[in-house]
Amino acid sequence: MNPFILYLLLAKATLTSFSGLTSLPVVREDLVERRRVLTDRQLNAAVAAGRTVPGPNGLYIVSVGYFVAGVPGAIAGCLAMVTPAFLIVPLLQYLGARAESPKVKSAIATLVIAAAGLVTFSTVPLARDSITGAVPAVIAIGAFAYTAFTKKPTLWLIAASAGVGFAARVLTGG
Repeated sequence: MNPFILYLLLAKATLTSFSGLTSLPVVREDLVERRRVLTDRQLNAAVAAGRTVPGPNGLYIVSVGYFVAGVPGAIAGCLAMVTPAFLIVPLLQYLGARAESPKVKSAIATLVIAAAGLVTFSTVPLARDSITGAVPAVIAIGAFAYTAFTKKPTLWLIAASAGVGFAARVLTGG
């Protein structure tokens, strides 16, 4: 895929999302469903890579670019990831005091709810692709319960999930 076209598609995703993984539905629709240059497995790997390193939540966009077009794709992904940051300053200058109006706040709240719905909808195919057996299902259910019902650091969740996965692999000889 042409890196410039890839940049435009990824920029569309990052510019139309509020943060981090809210661009995921757009990326999946454009690159997995419509153009078929990325698989759900690769998208899962990109999200995992982006979430395991420090930095912005939307860092997975760089990995997506790499999976689609190698190093030029990663550069396109990096540029697409930072494009909104360069555009927000003039936008905030233009909005000024209007950003505090109840109508603008209501519109933003509505968009956040819509983005949450889109992220939830796009997560289902990714979960289907990554939960391939009993052990990953137990890890997924445990991770959901841990994050939903505790306020403890996710470091413990990552360590426990790795431990369960490692133990299962050793016990099955895989």
